[in-house]
Amino acid sequence: MSKIRLEILGLSSSQAQSGSFALVLGEKNGSRRLPIIIGMFEAQAIAIEIERITPNRPMTHDLFRSMAEAFEIRVIEVVISDLREGVFFAKLVCVSEDRKIEIDARPSDAIAIALRFNAPVYTFENVLTEAGIILTDEEEEEEDDEQLEEVTPIHRPDSLKDYSTEQLQTLLNEALENEDYEKAAKIRDELGKRGF
Repeated sequence: MSKIRLEILGLSSSQAQSGSFALVLGEKNGSRRLPIIIGMFEAQAIAIEIERITPNRPMTHDLFRSMAEAFEIRVIEVVISDLREGVFFAKLVCVSEDRKIEIDARPSDAIAIALRFNAPVYTFENVLTEAGIILTDEEEEEEDDEQLEEVTPIHRPDSLKDYSTEQLQTLLNEALENEDYEKAAKIRDELGKRGF
């Protein structure tokens, strides 16, 4: 199965869950986005490395890098390998001398470590198909806005389960237009439960 290269597009704080962040990964040379909800500590570890901030004392991911380098272990890539029941799984692919080892990790930790090793991040087509969100061009967004007026109910249901599939698709487009990736991820998960 061929891998698809991802790049970090940004972090945004969660408005629905206190202390959570949406890590948005984008398909390199593509239009699909992969939002992953992560914790505050992991978001901080990723942001510090992206901004090239050097903390006074090593953080956990920095300690991992130092220890790995001391034992001549390199992280050569990270693969977001699976999505099961709304939970993403990742692997650190490491090499030491002539050995290649895959280590199970949470995607947030794996990406924080990948940044410290300048290692690429990949996923598989099935993960992007199931959890990815496709960004559309401006013309498609205008069409979606027109459809929004037609299908948005006057009375908003209490939970995503109460919306029709067509209404969820409209809400998903609206969330993407507003760059509310956390909301888009929740809508995507509800659509996934319905087999879409």
